[in-house]
Amino acid sequence: MTMDKEHHHSEDRTSPADAWADARAMIDAPDGSINIAYEAIDRHVEQGHGEDIAMLWLGKTGSRLPFTYADLADASGRLANVLAAHGLTKGDSVFALMGRVPELYVTALGTLKAGMIFTPLFSAFGPEPIQTRMEIGSANVLVTTAELYKRKIAGWRDQIPSLRLVLILGDDAPEGCVALGPAMAAASPSFQTVRTGPEDPALIHFTSGTTGKPKGAVHVHNAVVYHAFSGRYALDLTPGTIYWCTADPGWVTGTSYGIIAPLVNRVTMIVDEAEFDLDRWYSTVQNEKVEVWYSAPTAIRMMMRSGADAAAPYDFSSIRFLASVGEPLNPEAVIWSEKVFGQPFHDNWWQTETGGIMIANRPGMTVRPGSMGQPMPGIEAGIVERGEQGLAELGSGQVGELALRPGWPSMMRAYLHEQARYDKCFVDGWYLSGDLALRDADGYFWFVGRADDLIKTSGHLIGPFEVESALIEHPAVAEAGVIGIPDETAGEIVKAYVTLNPGYDPDAQLERELRGHARKKLGPAVAPREVIFRKTLPKTRSGKIMRRLLKARELGLPEGDISTLESDES
Repeated sequence: MTMDKEHHHSEDRTSPADAWADARAMIDAPDGSINIAYEAIDRHVEQGHGEDIAMLWLGKTGSRLPFTYADLADASGRLANVLAAHGLTKGDSVFALMGRVPELYVTALGTLKAGMIFTPLFSAFGPEPIQTRMEIGSANVLVTTAELYKRKIAGWRDQIPSLRLVLILGDDAPEGCVALGPAMAAASPSFQTVRTGPEDPALIHFTSGTTGKPKGAVHVHNAVVYHAFSGRYALDLTPGTIYWCTADPGWVTGTSYGIIAPLVNRVTMIVDEAEFDLDRWYSTVQNEKVEVWYSAPTAIRMMMRSGADAAAPYDFSSIRFLASVGEPLNPEAVIWSEKVFGQPFHDNWWQTETGGIMIANRPGMTVRPGSMGQPMPGIEAGIVERGEQGLAELGSGQVGELALRPGWPSMMRAYLHEQARYDKCFVDGWYLSGDLALRDADGYFWFVGRADDLIKTSGHLIGPFEVESALIEHPAVAEAGVIGIPDETAGEIVKAYVTLNPGYDPDAQLERELRGHARKKLGPAVAPREVIFRKTLPKTRSGKIMRRLLKARELGLPEGDISTLESDES
């Protein structure tokens, strides 16, 4: 299926050196310093594009606020001055916890402008995931709302000694916090962007591990080189393009391609405060004349489920490119979108750790429904397996681990405080992704599955350990094992198996109570949808719960190697 106008040829075998030289030519790094906020905002204003619309914000209740590049330059300058006035300096750590409101985008840009490190948190997280991430990231500043502060932060704020300042949106703040409204109004909009070097940390994104705590992936200012490049070549972002990335900045897509790549490429980005609503989404595409739309398979499957008739009243003629990321996009969705929108969704693949799109169905490529596409220019990808002699690269059609040659600009530079865990990702000159895939004879890559236990639900990556830990905190629960179960809409849903402490009865009331407990601790995106009571859980002799076995039994799959299994009764 060849669909769109020919922009860039798919058989692009650009060498990395040539690719990064092309990419660097897209940005303006004066005197060897490089700062994401300068590339995203200030240089456009300096070049006479200050009145271009940078962001069109759509409020839940129907408000529609445009922000020019000059507006964002002023607001981010004020925010940087507020941080500086409180004694914060280059390298300090700023966390943001709020919905998709304009202040979130201003906080991201102002933090980077001040040479500080920006970490977005998903506002639906419960108190524990927030506290864990702020501890690991040694948060110095939190920007949030009064309501989120009271509900999720106030109870444990004093347990984070690094936290020096809490800024609260609006004109009033609880005791011990600072109201952002008056502070911004009193601050000067002019701020000399802090000189940051290519390797200075800029962003920390947390990703769940299969065991232990979430990992904080560190990205540097030089990543903007790849954000600019991939935004142009994978998503067709050009100056003036009306672009809508539906991802929340609490997840890496919503920052890399919901803030940085679009602004660096001088587009007009749509930001919708509301959650998914079919008619609202279709109306937005029609009324705002969206040209490039980047979304997730969960949302696309929800659109499909509503049928072509629901889409029929709307005019989608403005769309020139559709892209999807988050988990593999089923072939039916690609074919369906071509019928309904006149364009196929172009799937692509990348990770929190890669910082940007690595493999893509790019504009002008022939889309193979179900494939994640081909490596981007400058990216060398392979399928490898571990052998006695180290890593061996596999031929076409063979399933192995998807690996990349390190060195692209947006590659993570560390996992915070976890050097050994970081080093394990790099073997024999490859970055190992932990994803299983195969490459066909024509160089298209196809996702097969996770090499570990991570659960992907509605585009969110969930580590079972985090959910199990929360369940075990309930007095009734002795042990918990958590797995993902395939689900047509969400990709996977979280399902928990628990054994109970003596004196508790496995009944419907307790099941509801445990789900409520998990929702309160973790937030609805992460909590299990179902809790199953068991006398025992399958475990290895060393005491590790075998989630793989739980999943195999749940889905009627082969149980595989159970040589390390303790005897169990399910």
